[in-house]
Amino acid sequence: MIKMILQYLIFPGLAFCFFMGAMGFWLERKLTARFQYRVGPPWYQNFIDVMKLFLKETMIPRDATKTIFIASPIISLSAVILVSIILANNYFLNISFIGDVIVILYLLLIPSLFIILGALSSKNPLALVGAARETKLMLAYEFVFIASLIIAIIKSGNSIMMADIIGIQILNKPNIASFSGAIAFVLAIFYAQAKLGIVPFDMAEAEQEIMAGTVIEYSGPLLGFYKISKLMLYFSLPLFIISLFVKISVESAFLRYLIFFAEYILIIFIMSVIKNINPRLRIKDALGFFWFLLFPLGILGIILAQFGL
Repeated sequence: MIKMILQYLIFPGLAFCFFMGAMGFWLERKLTARFQYRVGPPWYQNFIDVMKLFLKETMIPRDATKTIFIASPIISLSAVILVSIILANNYFLNISFIGDVIVILYLLLIPSLFIILGALSSKNPLALVGAARETKLMLAYEFVFIASLIIAIIKSGNSIMMADIIGIQILNKPNIASFSGAIAFVLAIFYAQAKLGIVPFDMAEAEQEIMAGTVIEYSGPLLGFYKISKLMLYFSLPLFIISLFVKISVESAFLRYLIFFAEYILIIFIMSVIKNINPRLRIKDALGFFWFLLFPLGILGIILAQFGL
């Protein structure tokens, strides 16, 4: 019982996923600062920011649909915690179950859906604009990610278990070492970029335009739940990408962890570079990018995967 509690609450559970996500977000902020010739925040800044939110009062708009407004960030965080623990236990402890890939896919839909519902329930005009943008963006990047996921499933022998997707890479080579796998990896990176709301896909919150958009009416612990969700996604999404496409196995446990951290840092670095060399896209340009460039590329990747390329 104690072992199970430690497994789900400490390592590789809730505390580990939150800590790694906060450090990943700090690294992205630090890299952005260095790109802009600034010093950047200290490593503990994200922890302080979250702590401050839980010490502040929660303000609920008078005209809001209060039940949905309050429940949305809680449900969003619950889904992120579940997906983070499933992925971390699978990667570090080889704990898997039949159909876990599909479960993860569904759980990853929930945070975006409840950010939209929370924004709609607030009745704020700017939040409504943010919700509309997030809805359109979600309809674009989810199709791209599904194409990426299908490629990984095909390369694992049509298995929908993470253990099989990881196992086939250990026996042969990482999926990224093939043409179709490299395409799927690129699609997954852009999916993570949009899912996390990082430039150039931050139009749903766009501080300079709609003043935080979807979360403009949130404050205190409720905003803290959304912030923790985002921090944990900074770990779980790169971990999902690593599991699907760049899993490398070595005998030494130390080297395995070293390789994982190197891969994690590299993915954060790639997303930071994309952020800092691109302006925010208009929503129609983002939709065109996902639908008319990345999705056809995903279809090509699926065809190549069917032929073993």
